[in-house]
Amino acid sequence: MCDPLVDRLSVLGYKKYQFGRTTATVLVMMAIMGVITLLLLIIIPVLQKESLLIIERLPNVITNIRATAEPFLQKHFGISLAIDSAQIQEIITKNWKTAGGILGDVLKTAGTNSMALVGVVANILLLPVVLFYLLRDWDELMKGIGNLIPRHIVGKTTEIAQEIDQMLAEFLRGQFTVMVMMSVFYAVGLWMTGLDMALPIGIIAGLLGFIPYLGPAIGMGLALLVGALQFTSIGQLIPVLMVFGIGQLVESNFITPKLVGDRIGLHPVVVIFALLAGGQLFGFVGVLLALPVSAAIAVGLRHTKDSYLDSDAYLK
Repeated sequence: MCDPLVDRLSVLGYKKYQFGRTTATVLVMMAIMGVITLLLLIIIPVLQKESLLIIERLPNVITNIRATAEPFLQKHFGISLAIDSAQIQEIITKNWKTAGGILGDVLKTAGTNSMALVGVVANILLLPVVLFYLLRDWDELMKGIGNLIPRHIVGKTTEIAQEIDQMLAEFLRGQFTVMVMMSVFYAVGLWMTGLDMALPIGIIAGLLGFIPYLGPAIGMGLALLVGALQFTSIGQLIPVLMVFGIGQLVESNFITPKLVGDRIGLHPVVVIFALLAGGQLFGFVGVLLALPVSAAIAVGLRHTKDSYLDSDAYLK
């Protein structure tokens, strides 16, 4: 998805001085890191602020739950809820303020299994390094693979590979567009319901949308948790559920088929069928890979059809 951008930037410059592929790759990597940093700067402060507000509201929430549930439990089961809301708030506030100490204990515990910790850190650090070298050397890598293909089929194979590569790039761009649109939709929709943490939850729900079912479920779970602590009645959670219900309906049946399906040349009905079939046959992984695999299969079928129409078996 980023390779075309690197290609365009690498030929820019002034007179005979061009950026070159290495400089272009660095600029693209800086842009990616900038976007990630910006998202974190938006989400983390809001999460911190709203979490403190939730802690402040917790005693009232516990009091309301106790007032609602205790009469029923006392009448039918003889159970009394001995809950000290002030004590619970004090415990949570104390642990919140000592979160750094808790994190230190976690890191100390993780240090006992140093190899696992080193592996996790190494994987995190290697990701941008691998991405950098892949972007910088992508054209040379593809050229090297092309040199290994038998000469009598190199033309057709290269053509098919380029079409699949282009289609997968369009899929990723389309998926990214869907994620941005759904982030805006969820953030605005949750804000209209009066939910305090609408912005971070909306962004999280939208960005996790590339994980079918699980992503929106995580966003909805966070929204319902915050809503349960914020609102005074269960009925106020209904608009929150409606936001996610409408979002999933529109995204699955209109936005994804249009923005992703059209970009990769698949009919909206084929997109919906591919997602359903992938989920039925291979579960979560099948849904995740349904569209890119379908796009690659579509390219192969199209070339197979063209070869058949040009063959003696058809012409004679």
